[in-house]
Amino acid sequence: MLTLSARRCILSQLKSQLKTTRGHCDTAPPDVSDRVRTLLQLCADRYYISPGESNSELFRRGWSCNYGPLGVELRRNLLQQWWHSVTGSRAWVFGVNTVSSNPDRGTGGARVIESERLQQILEQSELSREQLIQKLNRLLLSSPSVRTSLLQGALEQFVPSLEMVNKKLPFGLAESGLCFQPSDGSGCSAEVTQTSLVWFCSPRSSSQWLDHWARHRLKWWRKFASSPSDFSSTEVPENELEEKTSRGVKILYKFPWGLESLETLWCRGDAELLQTYKGIRTKLQTRDGRKSIPHVVSVSGNMDRGAMAFLSNSLQQLRREDGKKRLQQRKVLKLHPVLAPVKVALDVGKGATVELRQVCEGLLQEFLEAKISAWPGYLGAVPTSLELLNAKYDEMGVLFTVVIDEKTLESGLLQVRSRDTTVKETMHISEIRNFLSKYISAADKF
Repeated sequence: MLTLSARRCILSQLKSQLKTTRGHCDTAPPDVSDRVRTLLQLCADRYYISPGESNSELFRRGWSCNYGPLGVELRRNLLQQWWHSVTGSRAWVFGVNTVSSNPDRGTGGARVIESERLQQILEQSELSREQLIQKLNRLLLSSPSVRTSLLQGALEQFVPSLEMVNKKLPFGLAESGLCFQPSDGSGCSAEVTQTSLVWFCSPRSSSQWLDHWARHRLKWWRKFASSPSDFSSTEVPENELEEKTSRGVKILYKFPWGLESLETLWCRGDAELLQTYKGIRTKLQTRDGRKSIPHVVSVSGNMDRGAMAFLSNSLQQLRREDGKKRLQQRKVLKLHPVLAPVKVALDVGKGATVELRQVCEGLLQEFLEAKISAWPGYLGAVPTSLELLNAKYDEMGVLFTVVIDEKTLESGLLQVRSRDTTVKETMHISEIRNFLSKYISAADKF
């Protein structure tokens, strides 16, 4: 498929861009470029993204990449929190799911084309230039277009949703999914994990609703941040407004290399809604006592860039002296407890290995039943000191490390280490599950 070819195109394009990108980093302050390299290397080493310079660059640019197990879990947690915040914030916000390609959706944009069919046409050397163009045009027109945003799918769901709410405003439609976006004018498309809230409201209230959702979204991003001031919002200047929009607001994050947009909110008016329904106004009228057409406020987010933002925001590099007065640097991902991919790591200390592992297995099962993500460190084949394990888990962003040793077999007591304080506490094995559940629940409400 052409979309697969597009991925190859992205990678080849990136290879030519990497030299420019590295040159840009070299002109940045050393601490900035070092921090970026440290973060990307940590993400690759600690299973957030797959190794490789091209893959790291895709992630740095805010595009979908090859995620590792922890990266998949972080993005899943982020999407889940986004979904809860949007659908649970007001009455009448509903989820929808639309197809990513549609043969009837417009004539422009990216298209999905079977590479074999394209190759067959190009190999017909007997065709004149005009005949070749005609065949290619027919192939393009018969191929489904690929969505570049989730807006159009929500607009197409407006009329059936309007009937569901008895033709009353306001209400919203929420969705998340992969979209293709142009990559800096290179001609190649990149996949992006996008979120979308399309809010339908009366014309006279659309600007107020834009302000409401802008405050709501900025508060949500800051809720999970170690440094909330790195997240900000700004009004889009009039000369940068998209076509058919009257106002815009962007939610920004201050990366080491500069500000990047995480979410964009637009007052879109009624033009696109009318265009979707071919100007048939009777289908679109509501029960608000007026015969006006609803206005649209859209909120579109990039969750790949959002994941990168939270990883960047949570990375702390701390210097400290060990017991022998040696200066050591500790790297830790202080991800919010709700977003952290792994809540607890289970390891064994000194004692009978078989019995200790049996205790770990039972405790792991308890965590799984309580939906607490756990890392089974006790299954590691290579013995590692607790100091090295703690350093590894800090870089993974693991909230707590639980060590089962011979004391656990004797008295049921185990050792619990906190990622954020490094304090080690003794706790009875019967209390640990409840402690973790309450800790995560409290962090979610904060």
